[in-house]
Amino acid sequence: MRRAVCPGSFDPITNGHLDIIARAAKLYDEVYVAVMINQAKKGLFTVEERIDLIRSVTADYGNVRVESFHGLLVDFCKQRDIPAIVKGLRAVSDFDYELQMAQMNNGLSGVETLFVPTNPAYSFLSSSLVKEVAAWGGDVSHLVPPLVLEALTSKLPKRG
Repeated sequence: MRRAVCPGSFDPITNGHLDIIARAAKLYDEVYVAVMINQAKKGLFTVEERIDLIRSVTADYGNVRVESFHGLLVDFCKQRDIPAIVKGLRAVSDFDYELQMAQMNNGLSGVETLFVPTNPAYSFLSSSLVKEVAAWGGDVSHLVPPLVLEALTSKLPKRG
């Protein structure tokens, strides 16, 4: 069985993330979405809320699993016999950082990284940007799934 992982914080998951997950789901028999737990970082959504949102918006894919992880991604991969990491690249600046990570992960465990260019419609998109725009009352409905928009709207304080 061919397995891959799509890691990230997904705070919240965006249409850009979903595009990469959907494309990975076509290439692999089983795709894990690994939600990072970073104790030093306070997210808008709890890890459990992120997992629930991701499970809901990927429910139509029969081969996507969603789990949290803490520590090294290569350990997550080893424990589940996952030989490949799928990462979306938005810009050259992403590549510089992600290449270093890919080389480190490969050196640590032999896990390969597959870089997937982001759909140009999402090349500017990040969870941080979505939260910032939404916090100021901007329309992000075209950037996140409807369920995520609803959750985002209920989490953010009303401005005005």
